[in-house]
Amino acid sequence: MTTTHTLAVPGGRLHYEVRGAGPLLLLMGAPMSAAHFAPLADALASDHTVVTHDPRGIAGSVLDDPEQDSTPELRADDIAALLDALGAESADVFGSSGGAVTGLALVERHPDRVRTLVAHEPPLLELLPDAAEQRAATDDIIETFHREGMGAAWMKFMSNAGFDLGGDDEPAPPQGEPSPQDLADSARFFAHELRGTALYVPDIAALTAGPARVVVGIGAASGSLLTYRTSVALAGRLGAPPAEFPGDHGGFMGQPKEFAEVLRKVLARR
Repeated sequence: MTTTHTLAVPGGRLHYEVRGAGPLLLLMGAPMSAAHFAPLADALASDHTVVTHDPRGIAGSVLDDPEQDSTPELRADDIAALLDALGAESADVFGSSGGAVTGLALVERHPDRVRTLVAHEPPLLELLPDAAEQRAATDDIIETFHREGMGAAWMKFMSNAGFDLGGDDEPAPPQGEPSPQDLADSARFFAHELRGTALYVPDIAALTAGPARVVVGIGAASGSLLTYRTSVALAGRLGAPPAEFPGDHGGFMGQPKEFAEVLRKVLARR
């Protein structure tokens, strides 16, 4: 059974969902909503209390000021407030993509609240040797969104991320037209979230000094992706090899049961 809840946070209201029983595990993305993690959450709910949420300004999590930028720090503070609402001192955390960056900020800002963070393919562009070029590419994507619209921005974003837009390995596009909520979430991502997430610089000393265990996750099929490079860079700085997960950047959606089994094993290696 899944229960839905609303939590007041500074500047808005957070939608979150709880399912299962057992040790507390938070699954998160950015801008991905709770719905993107539902298959993985269902696969883990037999032995975990699994909490998913919509990040601030996305889907069911509304802001008092829709023009407020979403930063990893703000999102991390939201997670700390969510743990308070759950009556939990700490939890295991799985974050993918921008959610992995949220998780890193959570460990830095609230180190006692995380037992193990699995940071799956965080897009930390500032860790790359070509960071200046990637920063310029991010600015260009955002400018393209404002100048030419969402479709052109997504094409540039996916191309820069390393996806083969014309190849057989490209994930199938969603069926039908995007919903009004999809369009609103995409617009918010480009206008108010992408820059803060992609240009976040993690505090390696803070990540390694506290009680939390940080594991970097990489998709087995992600070798051609920009997030593979950023994940390898982060793992190198943390001094521990990355953990390999099924699929690519979205492996938790395409292979949720297999992904859940690997995540269980990673969390068990304390």
